[in-house]
Amino acid sequence: MPDRSRLWPLSLAAATAVTALGAGVAPLRQALHAREGGLRPSEFPGGPENIWVGQVPGVEAVELPPGLARFSCRNNRLAEMALGSDGFAEAVAAAVARHGPERVAVVLGTSTAGIEETEQAYRRRDGAGALPASFDYAGSHDLQSLPAYVRARLGLRGPAFAVSTACTSGARSMLEAASLIASGLADAVVAGGVDSLCRLTLHGFASLELLSRGRPTRPCAADRDGISIGEAAGLVLLTRPEHAPPGAPLLLGAGASSDGHHMSSPHPGGLGAVGAMRAALDAAGLTPGEVDYVNLHGTGTRANDAMEDRAVHHLFGDGVPCSSTKGWTGHALGASGAVEAVIAMLCLEDGLVPGCLGVAERDPEFRSAVAIANEARPVRRVASNSFGFGGSNCCLLIGRAA
Repeated sequence: MPDRSRLWPLSLAAATAVTALGAGVAPLRQALHAREGGLRPSEFPGGPENIWVGQVPGVEAVELPPGLARFSCRNNRLAEMALGSDGFAEAVAAAVARHGPERVAVVLGTSTAGIEETEQAYRRRDGAGALPASFDYAGSHDLQSLPAYVRARLGLRGPAFAVSTACTSGARSMLEAASLIASGLADAVVAGGVDSLCRLTLHGFASLELLSRGRPTRPCAADRDGISIGEAAGLVLLTRPEHAPPGAPLLLGAGASSDGHHMSSPHPGGLGAVGAMRAALDAAGLTPGEVDYVNLHGTGTRANDAMEDRAVHHLFGDGVPCSSTKGWTGHALGASGAVEAVIAMLCLEDGLVPGCLGVAERDPEFRSAVAIANEARPVRRVASNSFGFGGSNCCLLIGRAA
């Protein structure tokens, strides 16, 4: 691994997000301040009944540019919505003009990729069981479809690959992007994550009895009962600080760990989570007391939230406010870490700690400083957590220059 001085900090020169709240940062910001979530009773065809989801409005109608039709799938349409929001594609074009297309890389996280396209193709099999001739697995379902589409769409020629580490994918992509820049393989990287709703995911979490039933997810609540799945795209453009607009927020450091405790349950004591957070602090050269807000992974399940409370309290005590923002967006799986990095940037800009949404009473056994109402306060540095199936853990530290 390259040394810390070559890795950090990096500038978040541009950022965008598409969530159930709408396309772009503006509706996300407005909803955070107004405390209005984007979760709704599910109408996703073929999905489980009596659940709420974070479904992006208008994604079905998105058309990909001419010449890129082979990439058509729900996931890449979400990516296209993000590329067209917040001037993100234009910011990448400026990076290309500065560095050249071969020096701009793409590292994107996803877990679903184009599975929904395969589900539809499977239902259109002919009498012999063959999939439709129009179905293009490599262009849609394959994990590499997402970075390949974004690379082609933006006219890039640098390295491009997918990260699929379950729910840490969107955050872990930024750690991999930092390594590309530090090693001299790229001068700028489009990083983040995109994940879309599909029947496999919805029924899979239902079979594990992890979905909240009849109402939205309520992370950290005394009566929490599970996850609400969402879909989203979160993209950032990572560069050296000298190549970013003045005052751009910084990725100060990141840390990752893999505890491998259980395929679908975190270590109850949060050992892997603590390791990832401590590694991020060390990478940034910070102490826990220099962090102003912790954006929790906070899925709304009994076990995950309890583990994270123990881990956060172990490092930060009860003096640093923390909360989960999945009550607004749902759990966007491989995109969640990227979307929450964008939320962290909003918290820096607006001086906002967004309290957990829909929580009447926080879990009385929690010892960390869980916020359940919005707080206006100076926020200079945010630790953003992502944890995933199989024991994958990642923490990003996002802030301003000292």
